[in-house]
Amino acid sequence: MTAIEQYLVDTYRAAQQGVPAPPEPGRGDLAALRAVRTYGRFQAVLDGRDVHRPWRAALRRLVRRGAAR
Repeated sequence: MTAIEQYLVDTYRAAQQGVPAPPEPGRGDLAALRAVRTYGRFQAVLDGRDVHRPWRAALRRLVRRGAAR
């Protein structure tokens, strides 16, 4: 059963029982991604790494690797 089908069954069941409908599938996806990003930043602070722009550190590593050749 797909997530949409399960959602429809749960919505029907909630309507029959008079309880609030469940949230739509995928509704919390962005919040979950933000939580993962925040956790990664928190771990960076604990490890003593740069927090604000990790892509700059990755770019710097690539440039250094190219210059070393």
